[in-house]
Amino acid sequence: MDELSKGMTQTGSAATTDKIQENDGSSNPVVYVNGSCLECERVRAACERLGIVEVAPEPDALPTLLQPTAPPCYLVTSPFEGELFDTAHRAKYRVLGPTAVLQLAERDEPPPANARPLYSLAMRGAVICFSGFRKKDELTYLITLIHYMGGSIRKDMSSKVTHLIAAAATGEKYRYASGFGLPVLARSWVDACWERRDDPACLATDDVIIKEHKLKVFAGARVCFVGFPEDETQHMGEVLASNGGAVCPLDDPDCTHVVVDEHNTVVAPECSSRVHVVKAEWFWASVQNEEAQDEGDFLFKDYLEEMSRRSSVGGAGAGVATPGAAGAAGGGEEAGGACTPAHLQRLRKRKLRGGDSALHKRRSSVGDAVLLNLSRTLLDCTTSPDGKPILEESEVSDNVVRKLMSPRQQVFMELLQTESNYVGILHTIVTMFKQPLEEMAEEDNSNGKNQALLNNTELKIIFGNLPPIYELHQRMLEELRYTQAHWSEEKSIGQLVLQYTPDMVKAYPPFVNFFENTKEMLQQCDRENPRFHAFLKICQTKPECGRQSLQELLIRPVQRLPSISLLLDDILKHTHKSNPDHAALTKALAGLREVMSHINEDKRKTEGQLQMFDIYNEIDQCPAHLVSSHRSFVSRCEVVELSKELSGRGDHLVLFLFTDTMEVCKKRSKAFNSKSPTNGTGTMRIGSSKPYRHISLMPLSTVKRVVDIREAEDCHNVFALMCRNNQELKEKLYSFMITDETVDKSHFLRQLCRQMANTVCKADADKFLACLESHQMDIDTSDLALSTLSKVSKFAARTRIKVGRALSFNKTPSKLKRAMSSMISPFGSTSNLTPASQLAQMRLASCNNINEMGGCSGGAAGASGGVLVAPLSVQPTRKAAPGAAHALRRF
Repeated sequence: MDELSKGMTQTGSAATTDKIQENDGSSNPVVYVNGSCLECERVRAACERLGIVEVAPEPDALPTLLQPTAPPCYLVTSPFEGELFDTAHRAKYRVLGPTAVLQLAERDEPPPANARPLYSLAMRGAVICFSGFRKKDELTYLITLIHYMGGSIRKDMSSKVTHLIAAAATGEKYRYASGFGLPVLARSWVDACWERRDDPACLATDDVIIKEHKLKVFAGARVCFVGFPEDETQHMGEVLASNGGAVCPLDDPDCTHVVVDEHNTVVAPECSSRVHVVKAEWFWASVQNEEAQDEGDFLFKDYLEEMSRRSSVGGAGAGVATPGAAGAAGGGEEAGGACTPAHLQRLRKRKLRGGDSALHKRRSSVGDAVLLNLSRTLLDCTTSPDGKPILEESEVSDNVVRKLMSPRQQVFMELLQTESNYVGILHTIVTMFKQPLEEMAEEDNSNGKNQALLNNTELKIIFGNLPPIYELHQRMLEELRYTQAHWSEEKSIGQLVLQYTPDMVKAYPPFVNFFENTKEMLQQCDRENPRFHAFLKICQTKPECGRQSLQELLIRPVQRLPSISLLLDDILKHTHKSNPDHAALTKALAGLREVMSHINEDKRKTEGQLQMFDIYNEIDQCPAHLVSSHRSFVSRCEVVELSKELSGRGDHLVLFLFTDTMEVCKKRSKAFNSKSPTNGTGTMRIGSSKPYRHISLMPLSTVKRVVDIREAEDCHNVFALMCRNNQELKEKLYSFMITDETVDKSHFLRQLCRQMANTVCKADADKFLACLESHQMDIDTSDLALSTLSKVSKFAARTRIKVGRALSFNKTPSKLKRAMSSMISPFGSTSNLTPASQLAQMRLASCNNINEMGGCSGGAAGASGGVLVAPLSVQPTRKAAPGAAHALRRF
């Protein structure tokens, strides 16, 4: 049987060879098709278009091509592997896949002239280059698949290359492709197209497939984040992982990038020279542009060098700009002559702290308060870490001293300053956010590319109602500046504001009423569009934004009208009724209230506003105007007062921080909130049922400086507030110690400074914060009684008088007197004694002191002494000797 089969095979082979020889010189090539392909009628019909269709023989029976010039012979087979495929390929057969046959028939094209096997035309026309592949076997495999799908390969990048397949988002080829807009793809592109090799409709250059297999932004990158807060580090790590990268520690030998928060880092981290140390802007710019940016444009060392250069230039003038700085610091540094690296490093640290060494060397707390208020060094002259001036420059020249101004002019200057800052914030929103986003959308409309971060509808919802407000306040600011330049007490500030009231009625309600829609759209785009999220992060790192988000900046118009109203009210208080501006200011205030009445308060309620009602209900004697539509709750902090200005040294207070004010209230003792049973008439509360008592409502506009007291052995969690009221025009210094273990001091102070900056329309909140030693502010916590025994003693001392009065016979009802008389044994005559003295000479029957009775036979011995001493429980309390107080503290 085997011999018969072998003979038949040889006979068939000879016959096939004779058939090929007979066809030499003819135009009908032979097309051998394997059995699986012949089962498809479409494939069989497409094969008949190429030549005479024959069933593919066994590999060893495949005829050998004798004449290269003869018409080609084809082998249509699937898959492209096995002995038959290898034999036909070596024999120079034109090997085709069923997909290629169908595609050629559909396009009515002849088969390719080369002898390279062709399974499909999925990559036809694609000229591909490789980058970053180190394994030869992997590269050979990919090249073979690309050839099977009709693609071409180039070793180097050139104008003919259409696609780049890269293993990592780095290298010269990657930069070339990014610069010329060539698609940079992952190897999954080849694998995915090969998996769909039997689909004639599959086209590797289709936009959907290209987008799906585009190389991820941080492919092959191992990144370490330095200097970022913990939550921001976690967020950036998640973004990194979703874009193909991985987080690693700084000492990882495979680390490729170190991303540094330049605002919190002053020294470049130590790492290998091959590691790219870049600013955070590189990270977010790469996400926004969907391709890794050139690290050379974002090097952290270049930033440090630029900051050092600007610090050295500004260092010479620092002693001039800061009153008293030259006398507070030592010698040559203020003169600018010692620009050593160590000196520059100290300057960098000062700038990042927002302070100056002269500020830390002053000793008098009174001098600190005056200099912090008048020097304006930190508040108005601080530059950003990039060395660029903050956008809110002071409108008041440095040689103008507030004490030389009238109270009315001082408040006007504050109105001018806040208006200038407000217009600067609006300018930042328009130029840094609105205009770039609109330009991207216009480019998309003109060239058809999908590069816009937001569409026109989203732009309209977020920014559409802002331009009228911006234009209005630009004109108003010019009027205020003109008034300042030509100041006199008769200048009508009220008339100036009144002429813009009609424009405010038109401009503000559309923005404020739909602010919730604006915020929701902004949050949705930020959440769903990673490129837009990266754009916002890049802008937030710019000094013009003061590290604030777009949502924080957009809320300023909501807060501006109440701020103007408060300042106009202060100006009115300092304006005499005989001044013509008094009536105009009254009309202007009424006009502003009319504008605010158009605002739909229901649409602007937030969770913070709802919490405000709960806080109001918990505070006894709380001012009703604490609850306001433009105000919301921020945070809460329990403190002990170290000064004596608010409630008293050692008093336990609670600070409720709101967006524009701070409620200071006293924490009541639990004893005053407990319930006591009565004689069947229900319950009775001793004192108020509310846990807090109102002390003061402190507008944040009156807080001029927050002083962070450095931690010391005897000074923990201490800070101070320097305040100046526009009515009193006098500085006050309040100091506190945080007792709430759940509150982080630095976080709370940053929140406070941020709300202060928002109130006066400033971008940089760090300018309100200063750091000092405790001895510089004359703050001492060593004698502060915080122990449980101290609290009990203090409580007893405060309630002694109240309890004495409650039991006084002058105020006690007659029934209670008779009830007590039946239990009391009088000593001697009481006709000439006051009720308090009578009580001191009486003794309850159940309270006899055994020690007092010892050594006495009845009461005779006591009577013979001539002096009757009341028990300790009813003796009048006397002041303790200093030694006793010292002993109590030691205990």
